Amino acid sequence: MLKNLPNLGIGIGFREQFRADLFLHQTEIDFLEITADHYFDANSRKLEELELLKQHFRLIPHGLNLSLGSAEGINENYLEKFARLVEAVKPAWFSDHICFTRSGGKEIGHLASVPYTNEAVKVFARNIMRVKARINTPLILENITSPIRFPSSEMSESEFIRRILEETDCGLLLDITNLYINSKNFGFEWREFLDGLPIERIVQLHFVGTHKHNNRLIDAHAHKTNREIWDVFREVCSRANIKGAILERDENFPPFAEILEEIQTARNIMKNQNFAKVSAV
Repeated sequence: MLKNLPNLGIGIGFREQFRADLFLHQTEIDFLEITADHYFDANSRKLEELELLKQHFRLIPHGLNLSLGSAEGINENYLEKFARLVEAVKPAWFSDHICFTRSGGKEIGHLASVPYTNEAVKVFARNIMRVKARINTPLILENITSPIRFPSSEMSESEFIRRILEETDCGLLLDITNLYINSKNFGFEWREFLDGLPIERIVQLHFVGTHKHNNRLIDAHAHKTNREIWDVFREVCSRANIKGAILERDENFPPFAEILEEIQTARNIMKNQNFAKVSAV
Protein backbone atom coordinates (compact mmCIF):
# COMPACT_ATOMS: atom_id res chain seq x y z
CA MET A 1 0.00 0.00 0.00
CA LEU A 2 2.79 2.47 0.85
CA LYS A 3 4.46 1.97 -2.54
CA ASN A 4 1.28 3.08 -4.29
CA LEU A 5 0.93 6.38 -2.43
CA PRO A 6 1.09 9.46 -4.69
CA ASN A 7 4.02 11.87 -4.77
CA LEU A 8 2.63 15.07 -3.28
CA GLY A 9 5.78 17.22 -3.43
CA ILE A 10 6.65 20.00 -0.98
CA GLY A 11 4.16 21.92 1.12
CA ILE A 12 3.60 23.72 4.37
CA GLY A 13 1.60 23.26 7.52
CA PHE A 14 -1.47 25.48 7.20
CA ARG A 15 -1.60 28.41 9.60
CA GLU A 16 -4.14 31.22 9.40
CA GLN A 17 -1.31 33.79 9.23
CA PHE A 18 -0.37 32.33 5.82
CA ARG A 19 -3.88 32.17 4.41
CA ALA A 20 -3.78 35.12 2.00
CA ASP A 21 -0.24 34.34 0.83
CA LEU A 22 -1.13 30.72 0.14
CA PHE A 23 -3.82 31.72 -2.31
CA LEU A 24 -1.52 34.25 -3.96
CA HIS A 25 1.10 31.52 -4.51
CA GLN A 26 -0.96 28.40 -5.14
CA THR A 27 1.30 27.17 -7.94
CA GLU A 28 4.32 27.18 -5.62
CA ILE A 29 2.67 25.11 -2.85
CA ASP A 30 2.19 21.43 -3.70
CA PHE A 31 0.01 20.50 -0.72
CA LEU A 32 -1.01 21.55 2.79
CA GLU A 33 -0.93 19.71 6.07
CA ILE A 34 -3.85 20.71 8.30
CA THR A 35 -4.04 20.19 12.05
CA ALA A 36 -6.92 17.74 12.31
CA ASP A 37 -7.99 18.82 15.80
CA HIS A 38 -8.76 22.36 14.58
CA TYR A 39 -11.69 21.00 12.57
CA PHE A 40 -13.30 18.78 15.20
CA ASP A 41 -16.54 20.30 16.53
CA ALA A 42 -15.72 23.24 14.27
CA ASN A 43 -17.85 26.37 13.93
CA SER A 44 -19.18 27.49 10.55
CA ARG A 45 -16.15 29.71 9.88
CA LYS A 46 -13.69 26.82 10.29
CA LEU A 47 -15.86 24.51 8.19
CA GLU A 48 -15.97 27.12 5.43
CA GLU A 49 -12.19 27.44 5.70
CA LEU A 50 -11.77 23.68 5.36
CA GLU A 51 -13.99 23.60 2.28
CA LEU A 52 -12.06 26.48 0.72
CA LEU A 53 -8.71 24.78 1.36
CA LYS A 54 -10.02 21.49 0.01
CA GLN A 55 -11.13 23.15 -3.22
CA HIS A 56 -7.68 24.61 -3.92
CA PHE A 57 -5.08 22.31 -2.32
CA ARG A 58 -4.41 18.66 -1.62
CA LEU A 59 -4.77 18.26 2.16
CA ILE A 60 -3.18 15.88 4.67
CA PRO A 61 -4.73 15.80 8.19
CA HIS A 62 -2.20 15.67 11.02
CA GLY A 63 -3.54 14.68 14.45
CA LEU A 64 -2.36 15.70 17.91
CA ASN A 65 -4.33 13.54 20.33
CA LEU A 66 -4.91 10.01 19.09
CA SER A 67 -2.58 9.13 21.99
CA LEU A 68 -1.47 5.91 20.33
CA GLY A 69 0.81 5.08 23.26
CA SER A 70 -1.93 5.21 25.92
CA ALA A 71 -2.29 1.92 27.79
CA GLU A 72 -5.97 2.71 28.40
CA GLY A 73 -6.69 2.54 24.67
CA ILE A 74 -8.11 4.89 22.07
CA ASN A 75 -10.66 7.56 22.90
CA GLU A 76 -13.55 6.45 20.69
CA ASN A 77 -15.12 9.90 20.52
CA TYR A 78 -11.88 11.44 19.28
CA LEU A 79 -11.37 8.61 16.80
CA GLU A 80 -14.85 9.12 15.37
CA LYS A 81 -14.21 12.84 14.84
CA PHE A 82 -10.91 12.04 13.13
CA ALA A 83 -12.62 9.45 10.94
CA ARG A 84 -15.27 11.94 9.82
CA LEU A 85 -12.60 14.50 8.90
CA VAL A 86 -10.65 11.95 6.88
CA GLU A 87 -13.84 10.93 5.09
CA ALA A 88 -14.55 14.59 4.26
CA VAL A 89 -11.03 15.44 3.05
CA LYS A 90 -10.23 12.10 1.32
CA PRO A 91 -6.46 12.48 1.79
CA ALA A 92 -3.73 10.22 0.41
CA TRP A 93 -2.78 9.49 4.05
CA PHE A 94 -3.17 10.93 7.55
CA SER A 95 -0.80 11.11 10.49
CA ASP A 96 -0.29 11.30 14.24
CA HIS A 97 2.60 10.82 16.68
CA ILE A 98 4.53 8.01 18.35
CA CYS A 99 3.65 9.21 21.83
CA PHE A 100 0.85 9.46 24.36
CA THR A 101 -1.16 12.56 25.25
CA ARG A 102 -3.70 11.09 27.64
CA SER A 103 -3.38 9.17 30.91
CA GLY A 104 -5.98 8.19 33.45
CA GLY A 105 -8.65 9.68 31.22
CA LYS A 106 -7.03 13.14 31.36
CA GLU A 107 -5.31 15.14 28.61
CA ILE A 108 -1.74 15.93 29.65
CA GLY A 109 -1.28 18.79 27.19
CA HIS A 110 1.85 17.71 25.32
CA LEU A 111 3.38 14.91 23.25
CA ALA A 112 4.92 12.57 25.82
CA SER A 113 7.42 9.85 24.98
CA VAL A 114 7.30 6.32 26.34
CA PRO A 115 9.95 3.80 27.40
CA TYR A 116 11.14 1.77 24.43
CA THR A 117 9.91 -1.59 25.67
CA ASN A 118 8.24 -4.66 24.22
CA GLU A 119 5.13 -3.89 26.26
CA ALA A 120 4.95 -0.39 24.77
CA VAL A 121 5.20 -1.87 21.27
CA LYS A 122 2.18 -4.05 22.09
CA VAL A 123 0.23 -1.00 23.32
CA PHE A 124 0.93 0.93 20.13
CA ALA A 125 0.09 -2.07 17.97
CA ARG A 126 -3.24 -2.62 19.74
CA ASN A 127 -4.24 1.04 19.50
CA ILE A 128 -3.14 1.44 15.89
CA MET A 129 -5.09 -1.64 14.87
CA ARG A 130 -8.19 -0.05 16.40
CA VAL A 131 -7.61 3.15 14.43
CA LYS A 132 -7.05 1.23 11.20
CA ALA A 133 -10.23 -0.75 11.75
CA ARG A 134 -12.18 2.54 11.70
CA ILE A 135 -10.18 4.50 9.10
CA ASN A 136 -9.13 2.77 5.88
CA THR A 137 -6.83 5.58 4.72
CA PRO A 138 -3.10 4.81 5.28
CA LEU A 139 -1.78 5.99 8.66
CA ILE A 140 1.76 7.29 9.05
CA LEU A 141 3.47 7.90 12.39
CA GLU A 142 5.75 10.76 13.44
CA ASN A 143 8.81 10.59 15.70
CA ILE A 144 8.92 13.22 18.46
CA THR A 145 11.53 15.07 20.47
CA SER A 146 12.05 13.78 23.99
CA PRO A 147 13.34 15.56 27.11
CA ILE A 148 14.52 12.30 28.69
CA ARG A 149 15.59 8.74 27.97
CA PHE A 150 13.96 6.10 30.18
CA PRO A 151 16.37 3.69 31.94
CA SER A 152 13.70 1.00 31.60
CA SER A 153 13.98 1.03 27.79
CA GLU A 154 14.78 -2.35 26.25
CA MET A 155 15.81 -1.15 22.79
CA SER A 156 16.93 1.92 20.87
CA GLU A 157 14.46 4.49 19.56
CA SER A 158 15.08 3.48 15.95
CA GLU A 159 14.44 -0.20 16.76
CA PHE A 160 11.30 0.79 18.68
CA ILE A 161 10.00 2.75 15.69
CA ARG A 162 10.89 -0.09 13.32
CA ARG A 163 9.04 -2.63 15.47
CA ILE A 164 5.89 -0.48 15.60
CA LEU A 165 5.90 0.22 11.86
CA GLU A 166 6.43 -3.40 10.90
CA GLU A 167 3.91 -4.84 13.34
CA THR A 168 1.21 -2.38 12.26
CA ASP A 169 2.15 -1.98 8.58
CA CYS A 170 2.25 1.81 8.97
CA GLY A 171 4.41 4.37 7.21
CA LEU A 172 6.76 6.84 8.88
CA LEU A 173 6.45 10.60 9.01
CA LEU A 174 10.11 11.30 9.71
CA ASP A 175 10.53 14.66 11.40
CA ILE A 176 14.14 15.29 10.50
CA THR A 177 14.37 18.29 12.83
CA ASN A 178 13.21 16.15 15.75
CA LEU A 179 15.74 13.49 14.76
CA TYR A 180 18.58 16.01 14.64
CA ILE A 181 17.55 17.61 17.95
CA ASN A 182 17.47 14.24 19.75
CA SER A 183 20.84 13.28 18.25
CA LYS A 184 22.47 16.39 19.66
CA ASN A 185 20.70 16.37 23.03
CA PHE A 186 21.41 12.67 23.66
CA GLY A 187 24.74 12.33 21.86
CA PHE A 188 24.08 9.83 19.08
CA GLU A 189 24.83 9.88 15.36
CA TRP A 190 21.75 10.65 13.29
CA ARG A 191 23.05 8.68 10.30
CA GLU A 192 23.26 5.56 12.47
CA PHE A 193 19.69 6.21 13.56
CA LEU A 194 18.67 6.21 9.90
CA ASP A 195 20.52 2.92 9.45
CA GLY A 196 18.16 1.35 11.98
CA LEU A 197 14.94 2.51 10.31
CA PRO A 198 12.97 0.64 7.65
CA ILE A 199 13.77 3.24 4.99
CA GLU A 200 11.15 1.87 2.62
CA ARG A 201 8.45 2.94 5.10
CA ILE A 202 9.38 6.64 5.15
CA VAL A 203 6.49 8.42 3.44
CA GLN A 204 6.70 12.06 4.50
CA LEU A 205 9.12 14.48 6.15
CA HIS A 206 8.73 17.44 8.49
CA PHE A 207 11.45 20.08 8.56
CA VAL A 208 12.14 23.46 10.16
CA GLY A 209 15.06 25.19 11.85
CA THR A 210 16.36 24.40 15.35
CA HIS A 211 16.64 26.65 18.39
CA LYS A 212 18.93 26.40 21.41
CA HIS A 213 17.59 27.03 24.92
CA ASN A 214 19.65 26.41 28.10
CA ASN A 215 22.29 24.53 26.06
CA ARG A 216 19.70 22.16 24.59
CA LEU A 217 18.10 22.20 21.19
CA ILE A 218 14.32 22.48 21.15
CA ASP A 219 11.62 22.06 18.52
CA ALA A 220 10.09 25.56 18.50
CA HIS A 221 8.90 25.66 14.86
CA ALA A 222 10.05 29.27 14.87
CA HIS A 223 13.28 29.48 12.87
CA LYS A 224 14.55 29.21 9.33
CA THR A 225 15.78 25.77 8.31
CA ASN A 226 19.50 25.69 9.04
CA ARG A 227 22.36 23.99 7.20
CA GLU A 228 22.48 20.97 9.51
CA ILE A 229 18.80 20.20 8.87
CA TRP A 230 19.30 20.53 5.12
CA ASP A 231 22.13 17.98 5.46
CA VAL A 232 19.71 15.53 7.09
CA PHE A 233 17.06 16.31 4.48
CA ARG A 234 19.53 15.59 1.67
CA GLU A 235 20.68 12.32 3.25
CA VAL A 236 17.16 11.02 3.81
CA CYS A 237 16.14 11.88 0.23
CA SER A 238 19.19 9.99 -1.05
CA ARG A 239 18.07 6.86 0.82
CA ALA A 240 14.27 6.90 0.58
CA ASN A 241 11.50 7.52 -1.92
CA ILE A 242 9.89 10.43 -0.13
CA LYS A 243 6.27 11.10 -1.12
CA GLY A 244 6.02 14.54 0.45
CA ALA A 245 7.65 17.02 2.81
CA ILE A 246 6.12 19.74 4.97
CA LEU A 247 7.75 22.88 6.32
CA GLU A 248 6.45 23.51 9.86
CA ARG A 249 6.32 27.11 11.05
CA ASP A 250 4.19 28.10 14.04
CA GLU A 251 5.59 31.44 15.17
CA ASN A 252 8.15 34.16 14.43
CA PHE A 253 6.68 34.29 10.91
CA PRO A 254 8.99 35.74 8.24
CA PRO A 255 7.92 37.37 4.96
CA PHE A 256 6.26 34.70 2.85
CA ALA A 257 8.99 35.03 0.22
CA GLU A 258 11.38 33.40 2.72
CA ILE A 259 8.94 30.54 3.22
CA LEU A 260 8.77 30.03 -0.54
CA GLU A 261 12.59 29.99 -0.74
CA GLU A 262 12.74 27.17 1.81
CA ILE A 263 10.05 25.22 -0.03
CA GLN A 264 11.96 25.61 -3.30
CA THR A 265 15.22 24.51 -1.64
CA ALA A 266 13.50 21.36 -0.41
CA ARG A 267 11.98 20.78 -3.86
CA ASN A 268 15.38 21.12 -5.53
CA ILE A 269 17.01 18.70 -3.10
CA MET A 270 14.29 16.13 -3.63
CA LYS A 271 14.47 16.45 -7.42
CA ASN A 272 18.27 16.22 -7.48
CA GLN A 273 18.33 13.15 -5.25
CA ASN A 274 15.62 11.45 -7.30
CA PHE A 275 17.59 12.17 -10.47
CA ALA A 276 20.75 10.78 -8.88
CA LYS A 277 18.94 7.56 -7.88
CA VAL A 278 17.54 7.09 -11.40
CA SER A 279 20.93 7.77 -12.98
CA ALA A 280 22.57 5.19 -10.72
CA VAL A 281 20.22 2.42 -11.87
